[in-house]
Amino acid sequence: MTGSTSYETATAYMNERLRAVLMSVPQSACERLTEIRIRSGRAVSLVYPDRIRYLNEAGNLADNPGAACVTVTAEEINSIVNALCRYSVHSCARELREGYFMLENGVRVGVAGTASGTDERTLRDISSLNFRISRCVTGCAEAVAERVGLDSGVLICGGVNSGKTTVLRDLCRFFGGRRKCVLIDERNEISATVAGTATYDVGLNTDVLVGTSRADGVISSIRTLSPDFVFCDEISTPDDSSAIIQGHGCGVRFAATLHAGSYEDLMCRRVAAELIDAGVFGYAVILAGSHAPGKIAEIRRLTHAS
Repeated sequence: MTGSTSYETATAYMNERLRAVLMSVPQSACERLTEIRIRSGRAVSLVYPDRIRYLNEAGNLADNPGAACVTVTAEEINSIVNALCRYSVHSCARELREGYFMLENGVRVGVAGTASGTDERTLRDISSLNFRISRCVTGCAEAVAERVGLDSGVLICGGVNSGKTTVLRDLCRFFGGRRKCVLIDERNEISATVAGTATYDVGLNTDVLVGTSRADGVISSIRTLSPDFVFCDEISTPDDSSAIIQGHGCGVRFAATLHAGSYEDLMCRRVAAELIDAGVFGYAVILAGSHAPGKIAEIRRLTHAS
């Protein structure tokens, strides 16, 4: 699927009926699309930053679901899951346990269903799928790069669907053109790596680690790849902060994202407070929110204890 868009990647896994209808949606209606939601027995919905619209059989979109809207059956959901599993459900136990699939072009598919009662929790009787559309927006982090420079760590903060990953990717592209960088891409959402090659531009001098945890990736990269900067998404655990502080002590700088809707929210996060106090991050970038993905609301200089 090299050369295809994220939207085309998502529709390629649909059954024939849904694919035909989705591919007839006007190009203009796909430009700001963030999600395609498919639920058993309900209308297909397309999610935008400011609203949700519903798909009808002619490929048009309505503000309210109606009789003409495309409704998906349980059998169609199963056919899509089989395609996501490449027709080997047993080989996708990890995906069904963790509740998501990663596809080409950085598309992530969230899965909902009934959890098995076994110790190895696995989703079965899949009831809905959420195809998150990924985009590479070149230049969206240039204001951050100009303000922060190449000698300070930066923490990118925002709520759900605020564009944290998009801004981090573009900052990695910018820094990776000027410094040795390592991108720890645990879910392959940032680089969209296929067969060892990043399909998104993450910088000429950036080495990409896909599928490893943030903590393991930080330690491994410092030992073997001698980065000036390490980039990682969604830091949240004590293991993350411990590894990052260890790397900071070795002279490595970090750029990372963290879920926080405001500066006040950020300072209430224990992991963030610990890293800021350790002097890891010199700046916090606060994003505007889901209504304007990737828009920067504030760039704030951080201070730390001692």
